[in-house]
Amino acid sequence: MEATDPHPESVEPERARPTGLGAFPAFSILRCVLPPPLLPRCSVARLALVLLVLLATPSAHADAVAEHASLRLRYGLSLRDGRQADVGPGLTYEGFTPNDMAAVGTAWLGTSWLGAWAGLQREAFDLREGALRITGGSLWRASVGPRARAFLGPVRAELGAGYGFSQLPHFSDSAEPVLLRGVRHAVVVGGLVRFPLLLGLQLEARGELPVSLSVRDATGARAEATGFSAGGALLVPLRRAERWTGTLVLDFQHVQDTVTLEDGTQSRQRLRRMGAALELAWHDGVRTTRQVPVPVVVVVVPGSVRFHVLDARTGAPLPGARVMVEGEAHVADAQGLVEVASLSPGPVSAQVTAEGYASAEAAVTVEEGVRAELEVRAAPLPPPTGALRVTVVDARTGAPLPDIRVSVGTAQVRTDLTGQVVVRDLAPGPVAVAVASSGFRSVDEAAVVIAGQESTLSVPLASEKKGTRATLVGQVRSVRGGKPLAATLLMTKARVRARTDAKGAFNVQVRGGTYRITISARGHLSQTKVITLREGERTILNVDLFPRGKR
Repeated sequence: MEATDPHPESVEPERARPTGLGAFPAFSILRCVLPPPLLPRCSVARLALVLLVLLATPSAHADAVAEHASLRLRYGLSLRDGRQADVGPGLTYEGFTPNDMAAVGTAWLGTSWLGAWAGLQREAFDLREGALRITGGSLWRASVGPRARAFLGPVRAELGAGYGFSQLPHFSDSAEPVLLRGVRHAVVVGGLVRFPLLLGLQLEARGELPVSLSVRDATGARAEATGFSAGGALLVPLRRAERWTGTLVLDFQHVQDTVTLEDGTQSRQRLRRMGAALELAWHDGVRTTRQVPVPVVVVVVPGSVRFHVLDARTGAPLPGARVMVEGEAHVADAQGLVEVASLSPGPVSAQVTAEGYASAEAAVTVEEGVRAELEVRAAPLPPPTGALRVTVVDARTGAPLPDIRVSVGTAQVRTDLTGQVVVRDLAPGPVAVAVASSGFRSVDEAAVVIAGQESTLSVPLASEKKGTRATLVGQVRSVRGGKPLAATLLMTKARVRARTDAKGAFNVQVRGGTYRITISARGHLSQTKVITLREGERTILNVDLFPRGKR
């Protein structure tokens, strides 16, 4: 901006005169590297660059890196405006200056919270009237001190305090200005906060406040100074290697300083910096990633299995078989089929059980959205069996008879020294027993075999004798559990009618001959047997009657 001109005739009437302090020949700082008409185009170009970076950020997932050190190199433009009030006409100015450069380095103790920083900044100052340079030069700022950092979730915060050196501008005389440099030594307190954004971008806000320790003007006289700075930046990740990262920083900073000299002269300036920086950070290759996990939705199409349950011996289907799949029971239909749907892809095992069959297992791999076929064959269980213990004794003395031939069904065995023999694996139900030995009369008996149990049968053998009556003894039982029955024996030819005792036993003596005997009991079917009795012999007849309705 220009100051008031004491020679109005040299000023074009159509030019708007800026306001300012005092009246002296107009001076101005170079407003831009480009002419003023191109300023809007500069702004549009910068905005387009920012949008391009936002939309085309390569590998934009910038992890929070616990770095050992970082270096930020910055170049940009400065928009400066200020004024000086003194005993002269006063001075106001504004404009753009290029070649605004800065370097800031930070180092940390490993990946801990404690570190240090140092910064150096150059400000270009150029006061011009048109193409004529009036005065100018460079102003420097530097700072150094300890620094601390902390990670609060995804937010990174830093705080530092240290020594700050600044050169502040003031002018010797507003009528004929010459740039002078005041010096401020101060304690600088500053900090920054960094927030994550979308696409791996980060937003940085920072501020700095100097507390003056000593202020001198260009002549070394005492002065006073106040000020502050605040700014922000958009960080765009460019490169991420194993031990370093590169970041583009789009930076803005506002700086304001006021210098008051001993003679009352006061110089104020506001500086707004805009620029781009490249930040390099070095780390040890171990990144502390603070990313919010994004849930991944995986759609899995279930599969199904159709089981064919068959008889392992005949291949016939087994309706009613139970198929256990993943803890759930399924029943096979009339064709022995079971279909299980909504199964997760992967291996699936099944266990098949059916009455009269041994349990069978099978496995199949279910594929996504596919129905698998699996044939399961179950082996039939062997039929249940029982055992029969036969004891052969002498009918007269009751002594056991060893080595006596005993026929049980189709099995041929002999008694041991105790007169006993055990025949196993017999089918449940009635079985014929025949006992024969020389010197004894042969005996034919019938016994009932019960599944899973050992039945017993005692057979007395009588010696062969002549001229005496024949004896018929025996027991009447029910085939249902071998329970003794109160039964009636009718021998019509011998005119004998006898009843059994409480144990179902009977004892009848008749002449030798062949007789038809009818045995009957309440609730059971009667039986008629033809038997030949020899005189002097004792014949044993054990009878098992079937309950009515069963055969």
